[in-house]
Amino acid sequence: MAVKSNLTNMVLVLGLTCLFCSAVLGGAYVLTKDPIAAAAVEKTNKAISQVLPHFASVEYNEEGHYYKATDGDALVGYAIESTAVGFGGPLSLIVGITPDGVVYNTSVLSHAETPGLGAKCTPDQKFMNQWKGFNPSVKKLSVSKDGGDVDAITASTITSRAYTQAVENALNKFMEIPDQVRNDEGGQDNE
Repeated sequence: MAVKSNLTNMVLVLGLTCLFCSAVLGGAYVLTKDPIAAAAVEKTNKAISQVLPHFASVEYNEEGHYYKATDGDALVGYAIESTAVGFGGPLSLIVGITPDGVVYNTSVLSHAETPGLGAKCTPDQKFMNQWKGFNPSVKKLSVSKDGGDVDAITASTITSRAYTQAVENALNKFMEIPDQVRNDEGGQDNE
C-alpha cells in the first residue's frame, strides 16, 4: 500500500533530506578544515622564503600584520601581504622588504586576472625580475606609462598598475612599523 502524499509527509521528507545534506556538508568541512589550513600555511611559508634572503626563523606580528624574519639576532627583513584590485579582481602578493626599505622580491599569492594577459604577472620573468632589489628611494614606483620605472606587462597595464599598487601598499605598511621595532628587534641600530 502506497503512502498518501500530504503536507505532513512532504515536510517530513524535506526536513530529513535537509538534515542529511547538512550532516554531509558539516562532515566534509570538519575533514577538510585542517588540511586546507595547513596548505595555506605551507603556501605562505614558501612565499616568504622566496621573497626574503636566507633566514633562520620567522614570526607573525598580529598587530602589524607582517612577518618578521631573523637569522640569530640579525633582522633579515619583513614579508608583508598586500592586496590591490586588478582587472579581474583582487591581486594578492607577499612583498619581502629588507630593513633598509628595499624590496628584496615579490610573490603572487592569488589573482583572478585574465589568462594569457594579466595572469602573466606570475610567469613573466622580465616583469617579476624588476622587483628584485627595487629601491623606492631611487626609482619611481609607478608604471612607465605613468612616468615611473616599472615596465608593464604587455597588454596588461591595469594588472601592472595593481601589482605596483600592492607593492606600494606593502612599502607603506613597512613604514608604519615603528622605527624602534625595525631597529631594536633585529639587534641593529639606525646610525
